[in-house]
Amino acid sequence: MEKRLGEILIKTYLGDITDLAVDAIVNAANSDLWMGSGVAGAIKSKGGDVIEREALAQGPIRPGEAVITSAGCLSAKHVIHCAGMPPGGRATYWKVLASVQHALNLASKYELNSIAFPSIGSGVGGLTREESAKAILKGITQYAEKPGSVREITLVGHSKAACDCFCRAIEDCQEHRT
Repeated sequence: MEKRLGEILIKTYLGDITDLAVDAIVNAANSDLWMGSGVAGAIKSKGGDVIEREALAQGPIRPGEAVITSAGCLSAKHVIHCAGMPPGGRATYWKVLASVQHALNLASKYELNSIAFPSIGSGVGGLTREESAKAILKGITQYAEKPGSVREITLVGHSKAACDCFCRAIEDCQEHRT
């Protein structure tokens, strides 16, 4: 699915976020920034330990914040670590929303044009995929009102069900704007 939100093209992608050649991929992080399993584990495994070392050097951060690192051996240029929850804690809609806003502001600060988001805060974070998708789209919608350098956002689902949640959130977002 592709939709335009002002100057920003929003796309969905079914697959592995670590395969994307974008300016930045987002890590669904905890606020201590150590990279265990899930998206973080896949990024560290494929991109290398350097990503975690760079993230840890900037942490800990508060849930709802984000930091940027290199992408090691990945095709992407950077990894933006969005802290949707504390270690061992639960994510909230508001923390995910705030982390997306921080990520997009960081991307603009570094003049990045393309960014890919996974489902932040779902899985071990405790949010449903639907809640995560809604929070992410709300953050993107707010960014689109006064956009910076980001012009293309890819929402990545590792499963069809996750992609479908992103598609529904995009459609809901479009309906509320008309």
